[in-house]
Amino acid sequence: MSESPLILVVGSINMDMVLRGPYMPAPGETVLGSGFKTSPGGKGANQAVAVARLGGSCAMIGCVGQDAFGDQLLAGLNAEGIDCQAVCRTADAPTGVAMIVVDAKGENAIVVASGANYRASPDDSIVPNEELFEEASVVVLQLELPLPTVRAAAQLARRHRCKVILDPAPVPNVMSPGLCEVDILTPNMVECEAMTGKKAGVEERVDKGIALDLIDMGAGAVVLKLGPRGSLVVMADGHFYTLPPYKVQVQDTTAAGDAFTGALAVAVASGQDLRKAARFGNAAGALACTKIGAQSAIPTADEVKILMEDQAT
Repeated sequence: MSESPLILVVGSINMDMVLRGPYMPAPGETVLGSGFKTSPGGKGANQAVAVARLGGSCAMIGCVGQDAFGDQLLAGLNAEGIDCQAVCRTADAPTGVAMIVVDAKGENAIVVASGANYRASPDDSIVPNEELFEEASVVVLQLELPLPTVRAAAQLARRHRCKVILDPAPVPNVMSPGLCEVDILTPNMVECEAMTGKKAGVEERVDKGIALDLIDMGAGAVVLKLGPRGSLVVMADGHFYTLPPYKVQVQDTTAAGDAFTGALAVAVASGQDLRKAARFGNAAGALACTKIGAQSAIPTADEVKILMEDQAT
């Protein structure tokens, strides 16, 4: 781990099973695919890897099973220089898995079997690791762990004056009160619509309104991940910044949002303002689209720097 401010990621750890096909199958339809592979994933683990590869100092809290997938995933995270001492192992559930279908355009659909991730409870995973929250500058959260665990992590982070970044995925059927009360909320277009009922990514005026709705729900600032339209930063005072996308050849969008969020955390921890942090996130997310897989697609800091210099505006 580097000497930069500590970024603590509290989140899921999965083994991804990736199927490639010509298009997404309709209900009841069988489609012949063109490839299959297993790849380390989970939104939490992906974001931790992004933090580590992009120059951040990272520790992780999560849970895996006492099985071969758990062995492989922990070995991979440790190899990235991530502190995994707070990742527990359980004999009560298998390591989480995700089935990912990727179509010819690089778009994906994902079904997750949470497994051991849902054994990460506040009492077992958050309370015993308070010293990590004391050390952390930024805490990164998602919604693939039990919501009480996410809320407990956010509360402990606030107690220790950490900046809290929440990637609200997957959006629950009912958003719990206070769940959006974080420093920075980073939804994508699908999550925006699920949370507000409004379709994002159509026009800037609507996107800004969606972000303001989310700020009304408690967020200190909102960064909308708009895919091919880049990102939109909206502050609590109404100021906003449109950040254009970086142009790349898209192969697979699986980890683009996670690369973005990890990059955002690194930039925020280093003291950059949210506008610069989102630009860094755009570049990392774009590069993640150029490779197949989740963690295997996450770029390094040098790769991001080269892209930003090549497409400087």
